[in-house]
Amino acid sequence: MENNVLTPGLADAMVRVTELAAIAAAGEVGRGDEKKADAAAVDAMRTAFNAVDFKGRVVIGEGERDEAPMLYIGEEVGTRTGPEIDIALDPLEGTTLTAKAMANALAVLAISPRGGLLHAPDTYMDKVAIGPGYPEGIINLEATPAENITALAKFKGVPVSEMTAMVLDRPRHEDTIASLRDVGARIALITDGDVAGIIATTNPQAGVDFYVGSGGAPEGVLAAAALKCVGGQMYGRLIFRNDDERKRASRVGITDFDKTYSLNELASGDTVFCATGVTNGSLLDGVKHGGGRVHTHTLVMTSADGMVRYVRSDRRS
Repeated sequence: MENNVLTPGLADAMVRVTELAAIAAAGEVGRGDEKKADAAAVDAMRTAFNAVDFKGRVVIGEGERDEAPMLYIGEEVGTRTGPEIDIALDPLEGTTLTAKAMANALAVLAISPRGGLLHAPDTYMDKVAIGPGYPEGIINLEATPAENITALAKFKGVPVSEMTAMVLDRPRHEDTIASLRDVGARIALITDGDVAGIIATTNPQAGVDFYVGSGGAPEGVLAAAALKCVGGQMYGRLIFRNDDERKRASRVGITDFDKTYSLNELASGDTVFCATGVTNGSLLDGVKHGGGRVHTHTLVMTSADGMVRYVRSDRRS
């Protein structure tokens, strides 16, 4: 696999893609229509991709072709000239957040040279993640959440009471939350958006030490692509609730339904990760209009050099 295809110019092009998707979605903030907000982001992202000189292939998208008219898994985008690139995307992570004008909605994508991202099916995934600075293997999916956060506290040399775990606020996580509280850990609950939740473990200002819980498998690959850029750790295991979900996995080449994936198996190639804020959040500011201009705030990470940049753009409305 070539490692030099993710050029700075291609990374900048991906910034424009998420910016335009975020601007389109922002027009639907607070209007109560999740599907319309998502459709606006999808349409804008697809149009932006098709202006980029690359041979793009969506490996994680809005769903399979019969379920998603645009940006479906397997769709080819770009001008069809240039490097062969695999794309994982979520044009609007936080459709409910957008419809209700709540915090932390994002337009998100990750790219890698062809074959560099796990083709995760649209199922759930158990996930644990931490930021950089810990020894390899300090967390794992076989340990309980309490055991994982206790191990992290011991390495840091602090009591567990000074550790914070971020968890998606869902009934399925009641036992996880209870076990963490039983050992004295703080819990930061989020209503949606576990890509942003996992990325929070990499930002010391966010105060999040550990992410745990089940959420979308596609979002797991997106988060892994981001973590790869800064040296975090993540493990994921697919959850199958029925035979239809196993068939989806088989169609994308997954045969071991019990496999635990490490970060470097979720994102095996070099990656570029981009996220633009749609609404204000802990990670990024949302889209703002004023004086005939539109302002965006984007996070872009590149694994080849470990670069993390925040980009503020200003363009005509």
